[in-house]
Amino acid sequence: MQIVRRRLRERGETASWTALRDRLAPRCRVTATFRCADGRALHLRKATALEPHQKPIYDALGIDPDAGGFVRKLI
Repeated sequence: MQIVRRRLRERGETASWTALRDRLAPRCRVTATFRCADGRALHLRKATALEPHQKPIYDALGIDPDAGGFVRKLI
């Protein structure tokens, strides 16, 4: 975790780890499951939209906000 904080500090982000965690907490991945007529299950998984106050953190760390993308799986 210190490497993350150091990288953020180098780019001007000086918030504490607790503050960073609180700012990033609303971001999550959501899975919706649907039953198909043939009995199989369709799982759709996508991250929630990036909030404006989260973008500088992602930019400073060089993380693509859409890294997980949209996942569709039929089981």
